[in-house]
Amino acid sequence: MTKRDNLPEEQAAMAAMKPGLAGTIGPELHPGTPAEGLSGLRILVVEDEFFIADDLADALRAQGVEVVGPVSTLRAALDVVGTGAPLDFAVVDVNLDGDAAFAVGDALIARDVPFMFATGYERDFLPVRFQSVPYWEKPFDPLALARALGGLASQA
Repeated sequence: MTKRDNLPEEQAAMAAMKPGLAGTIGPELHPGTPAEGLSGLRILVVEDEFFIADDLADALRAQGVEVVGPVSTLRAALDVVGTGAPLDFAVVDVNLDGDAAFAVGDALIARDVPFMFATGYERDFLPVRFQSVPYWEKPFDPLALARALGGLASQA
């Protein structure tokens, strides 16, 4: 049971749209807040749910990002990362149609590409080696996530 399980439904929905573990993603941003530091970046989107991937890609493009993908399978994600193509950042869903995406995280780390997990799983589901990786909990507002990435990208 999570802390959200004890909240009224509306508060639980709002809590789900905020970053997992406060402070790991940067300052809270509001819908009218423009993202800084995203324009021109190449960001890989790894997400197996079509509508989530499409909405996130659209939100990132609206911030001036060159979206790589989205890719929806573990193999496709590893292929993209393995090409050596320039990547400035990545957003990775933990569960890709039943396959854990931790190998994608390892490959990104090996290439020194900063990334974050966007997942419906609790943070304690992540292996210890990924405990310091930024984390955004589903369900989320794709525009809010895209704007929050501006702070992360500028720190990378």
